[in-house]
Amino acid sequence: MNRLIAKRNMMNRANYKPLLQKKTAALLLISLLVFFDAPAQERLKTAKNAPVFSQFSYRGEDPIYKNHPLDSNEFYTPILQGCYPDPAITRKGNDYYLVNSSFAMFPGVPIFHSRDLVNWKQIGHVLDRPSQLKVEKSSFSGGVYAPDIKYNKHNDTFYMITTQISGGMGNMVVKTKDPLKGWSDPIKLQFDGIDPSLFFDEDGKAYVVHNDAPDKGKELYEGHRVIKIWDYDLENDRVIPGTDKIIVDGGTDIRQKPIWIEGPHIYRKNGRYYLMCAEGGTGDWHSEVIFSSDRVKGPYKPANNNPILTQRHFPKQRTNKMDWTGHADLIEGPNGKYYAVFLGIRPNEKDRVNTGRETFMLPVDWSGDFPVFENGLVPLKPKIRMPEGVKNQTGQNGFFPSGNFTFTDAFNGGQLDHRWIAMRGPREAFVSYTKAGLVLNPFSTSIKELAPVSSLFHRQQHNHFNATVTIRYAPQSENDLAGLAHYQSEKFNYVFGITKKGNDNYLVLARTEAGNTKVLASEKIDIRKPVQLQIEAKGDDYRFNYSTDLKSFRNLGGTVSGDILSTNLAGGFTGSLIGLYATAANNIHP
Repeated sequence: MNRLIAKRNMMNRANYKPLLQKKTAALLLISLLVFFDAPAQERLKTAKNAPVFSQFSYRGEDPIYKNHPLDSNEFYTPILQGCYPDPAITRKGNDYYLVNSSFAMFPGVPIFHSRDLVNWKQIGHVLDRPSQLKVEKSSFSGGVYAPDIKYNKHNDTFYMITTQISGGMGNMVVKTKDPLKGWSDPIKLQFDGIDPSLFFDEDGKAYVVHNDAPDKGKELYEGHRVIKIWDYDLENDRVIPGTDKIIVDGGTDIRQKPIWIEGPHIYRKNGRYYLMCAEGGTGDWHSEVIFSSDRVKGPYKPANNNPILTQRHFPKQRTNKMDWTGHADLIEGPNGKYYAVFLGIRPNEKDRVNTGRETFMLPVDWSGDFPVFENGLVPLKPKIRMPEGVKNQTGQNGFFPSGNFTFTDAFNGGQLDHRWIAMRGPREAFVSYTKAGLVLNPFSTSIKELAPVSSLFHRQQHNHFNATVTIRYAPQSENDLAGLAHYQSEKFNYVFGITKKGNDNYLVLARTEAGNTKVLASEKIDIRKPVQLQIEAKGDDYRFNYSTDLKSFRNLGGTVSGDILSTNLAGGFTGSLIGLYATAANNIHP
């Protein structure tokens, strides 16, 4: 994605206001009445034609991991593969907590826990109920952006502050004494802009920093933004009116017209204050920069060696390319060594970004005046050294996997893995368990609509992968469809599912680009036995396969391009998702 696209996307991020058509609005109102006005067990009445999914398997096969096996003292970066962008991290004692943006996914803001910065377990989501998450009308790239998580030792409380660009929420904060026990309802904060972050000073005072527009009439160029700071009232959870101050105008050097200063974090070390921000937009000009001051409210002076993290200067066509690095957060790790989490991408061989922005990590040397990202200004490598005394258990004992891994789910545990997410509404509104597997109750909405849909999604986490699931399904009419969806957004996706035409059952493959749907292939299918559906990708080449004997696979539609699953073509800020999908409003016909 070139710089112009990155800047356009950033503008969309700040100003996006999705509009619903009348039909979608009516369907949404009906859906919401069903979803939220009754307990889950009472409201979920399974339709007679509901599909049953079982034996899901996702297997990553990226060449970079095959060609770079780990030594005993190494672990892989990114540490969270797939659409886990905008990471923020905090620490209480020996416990580390990390959160990411979630956009219109429901539940929102995944939260991970670690004791060593290498082995992470997802402990849930910060925003896990409708009173916290108002994304039912949001585009996929709307919703929740750039969460920050902080632990305040002065009142033994965790805070998650974020911008929810949906439902009239805006900037908001939730809090808890224990991240394992759930979070409060949102408290709406009265300031504009995006990317808020909290800072708790050693004297107990609190502050909020965030990205904002320049004062009215003072915008000098496109992408000109400022960083503001406010005093924060911990007793009443609000910014104190009249205390706001611009501490960075434009970026490191406004004479050079820097763009999109954002994602700010304040740290205190050795009596000085450090302000670290992203700069350059979340595309190929992305970077991380740092400032310092003797006072929390400045003036802040940029370091002489900015940027301290970027991949912008390297050849576009390079082996094992990792790019777009920025939006970082620092933490003191085991044995006093500092580390940074930040976002980056791993594009495919056509330089397309299908897995989205991921969470990377690097060690940081902070023995001097400013933090230095170790190897942050050279082409990123897939491996970094383990902290001393740590054992790599990724993919074992409940820890999140990395590299090439296989995730399987037989759907027989009675509880969904945290990796499964819905779109714009609770999973409990359409999911139930039987002995045969997972039942998806179809909604009268399709994945093309800005409304909750009956689809359970798993992130695409590799450029080379295959995902397979078994489905038992007998559609009753041409309005019924169930199967797999590969989803970049409501306007860009593939659907690979079973539907009906006359007295016959068909398997169809459809491509939706910019909202326009085209059927690529269809074929009569025998559904008397369970059917296996499979998505297989090798870089930009995707194939949709099926089996009716649970042994051998046949292809439908040939090899198709993954272009519509990339942010390069579709825009936005997400990665693509693999969905178990059901609808009673099918418009894809053989």
